[in-house]
Amino acid sequence: MSSLSVYHVSSPDIPNKVLTHFEDIAATLAEQGVHFARWEAAVKIQPGAREEDIIAAYQAQIDTLMTERGYVAVGVISVSHDHPKQAEVLDEYCHSQEEVRFFASGRGVFNLHIGDYVYAVLCERNDLITVPAGTPHWFDSGERPHYVVIRLGGDPQGLVARLTGDAIARRFPRLED
Repeated sequence: MSSLSVYHVSSPDIPNKVLTHFEDIAATLAEQGVHFARWEAAVKIQPGAREEDIIAAYQAQIDTLMTERGYVAVGVISVSHDHPKQAEVLDEYCHSQEEVRFFASGRGVFNLHIGDYVYAVLCERNDLITVPAGTPHWFDSGERPHYVVIRLGGDPQGLVARLTGDAIARRFPRLED
C-alpha cells in the first residue's frame, strides 16, 4: 500500500504525519507541487516482459502525459535483487527538469526535501510520481531492490543528477524489506 510520511528535518525518527489513503497522499503532495496519480494497465503484464510490452500496456496514459507535458522520451528501468547498486549509500540530489516515474511493479521511496520537511513517498505498483525540477530528493529501493518503472521526460541532460552535498539522506529511515 502506498503511503506518505512527513518528517521535520530535525526529527528524522518520528513522522509528523503518516497518510495511507490515495486521495490524502495526492492532496498533500499537490500542496508541494508534486503530482501523484494511479494508472491501470490496459493488459496484464507478464513477469519478464520486454520494455516494449510494458510501455504498450500503459500507452494511452503515456501518450496523454507526453502530449500534456511535452515529454519526448520514454523508457523502462528494471532493477532486481541482484542489482550492483543495492549497497550504495543514498545521497540527496536534484534535476534541472521534473522527474516522472511510474511503477509498473515493485516499490521504492522517493524522499522529497522541501523546506524544513521531508516527504517520504512509498510508491508501489500503479503509482506515478512527478517530482518538480530542482527539488532536492533521494530514492531508496531498500536492501533487496525490485522494481520496474517507466520514466518519462524531455531532454536527457535534464535528468542528470546533481548532488546537493547535504548528508540528510543518511539521517532518515531506510526502506525495510
